[in-house]
Amino acid sequence: MREIPILESERLQIRPFHPADLPQTFAIKQAIGWVNPQKTLDQQQKSEAEYLDWASRNERQLARLGQPPYGDRAVLLKSSNQIIGSVGLVPCVDVYGQLPTLGGQANALATAEVGLLWLIDPAKQGQGYATEAAQTLINYAFQEMRLNRLIATTEHDNLASQAVMRKLGMTVERNPFPDPPWLQTVGILENTAV
Repeated sequence: MREIPILESERLQIRPFHPADLPQTFAIKQAIGWVNPQKTLDQQQKSEAEYLDWASRNERQLARLGQPPYGDRAVLLKSSNQIIGSVGLVPCVDVYGQLPTLGGQANALATAEVGLLWLIDPAKQGQGYATEAAQTLINYAFQEMRLNRLIATTEHDNLASQAVMRKLGMTVERNPFPDPPWLQTVGILENTAV
């Protein structure tokens, strides 16, 4: 495996995070409510800075090990170079065999899947950026990495995320079993181009 190059779509650029991205990424996470009320603002900013440092080195290190380029990447508006969110590939291990498309078995064993994530600044949501960023990464993952399948997970009440899944062509399923409580709604997208 190798590092993902800088990807571009009509309106967006998708690139690795850099430590200098801290002000923009921290502001987005604050706007979304991804802050820990038990931590001071300084502690939260330090934690985000550590994450960006890791994210900026992660993909290069994984490529050197011949591993998939897991992690999220910055999503920027090409017109302004403003970071508006992130998109990425993540390792996901869970009981996906409980889902009807993947077996529908109670007490299924955990399997590993490649997860697709997206996060867009609330001030920029509703303009198709999540779908555009995710589709750009899907194209690369399916055409260049030749991945078999991608999944995305969300809560039952996150209808906006489920709408993005549908726009991407994902089969959207609810876990028919109550456990685990965090595995609620899953989008599944198979690579049919191979």
